[in-house]
Amino acid sequence: MSDVTTRRPRPAGKVTTAGHTALVRQLEQELERRLLAPLGLLFDEGDAAGWAAALRRQAAADVQMWAAQLLGPDEELAVAVARRLLAALYPDGFAVPPAWWGTPLGQVVARRLGHPHAASVTRTVAGAMLGITRQAVQDLINRGKLDRHPDGGVSVASVRERLNDRSDPPDLSPNRR
Repeated sequence: MSDVTTRRPRPAGKVTTAGHTALVRQLEQELERRLLAPLGLLFDEGDAAGWAAALRRQAAADVQMWAAQLLGPDEELAVAVARRLLAALYPDGFAVPPAWWGTPLGQVVARRLGHPHAASVTRTVAGAMLGITRQAVQDLINRGKLDRHPDGGVSVASVRERLNDRSDPPDLSPNRR
């Protein structure tokens, strides 16, 4: 598991309204696809259908709150919310494709947690987290700007530190590359 206490990063930075909206939209879609739609299939009749509709309304309100907490200045709260969301959305393990790191949620997780379950990642994943190519990651390693992990790969802590040291606000647009 990555060490979130090594350094206190700055808050996610000023995020544009479009970035906040993109994060909200992704959270809504992920909740619907991974949690609410499967429940709706099971509980689509009678009283249970009303319960499913109420759950969707509650989730729509909570998504706004979670996005604000993920992007807000309280680092501990943001980390706790990110961990809860990842546990709910990926209960069978956190196996996401590298492209996921380019999504609004992926960028917030990268800045707040790094990788939730690994101290090192491949150059491909580090590149996806940083929004650069695998070759650019290797160049940063060679120049001492990213750390190799003793067990191989790239240190998640160094990727996270590089993301949080950027002076530009995070780009949460879905197609940021």
